[in-house]
Amino acid sequence: MLESAGLLFAAAGFAETTSTSIAKHAGADVASINYHFGSRNGLYQAVLAEAHRRVIRLEVLQQIASGKRPGSEKVRLLIDQFLQATSGVPGWPTRVLARELLAPTANAHVLLNQEIAPKLQIVLGILSGVTRIPVGEPALLRCLVSTGAPGLMMLVGANGYIAPLRDFVASPREDLALHLHAFAMGGLKAAGRLYAQNTGRASSRS
Repeated sequence: MLESAGLLFAAAGFAETTSTSIAKHAGADVASINYHFGSRNGLYQAVLAEAHRRVIRLEVLQQIASGKRPGSEKVRLLIDQFLQATSGVPGWPTRVLARELLAPTANAHVLLNQEIAPKLQIVLGILSGVTRIPVGEPALLRCLVSTGAPGLMMLVGANGYIAPLRDFVASPREDLALHLHAFAMGGLKAAGRLYAQNTGRASSRS
């Protein structure tokens, strides 16, 4: 049921995909949707969560963060994980997430709270190690947004929704990995220096 729903939601979107079409595709009864997921909304929420897990798993992030590698290497591994999910022919998980990103539904809060929030905490920890900006500082959140923005745009581009991004995503994966890593590290180190300068000035004035 989850796989059928993922395929259909990816192809037509949440609003255009009916419970009947999902049940028919899965070879099941419509009542089974309510039985297992509570409603079509509940099924869509489960699809969103599963899609995000397939793009990046919490266990993988925990493994990257807990290693003794340098911060730069951890950032590279994060980028590699995302490129693995978005390269090649996009599957339904990336298509579902791209659709939700472009046209958020009322179900987005479940994805944010259940899947994204705990993963962001791990990524923030990695970025904090690179920039020396403490977790909880607004400056680190800006680093997260700036570092993650290319990945979000690649998610959209990988699914062919915006033409110029398709060409970018179609670049050789090795070239993309090198570019995104260099771009991210340059920005993170600059942000770390700026934070240190600003906090130093603040301390000298107090």
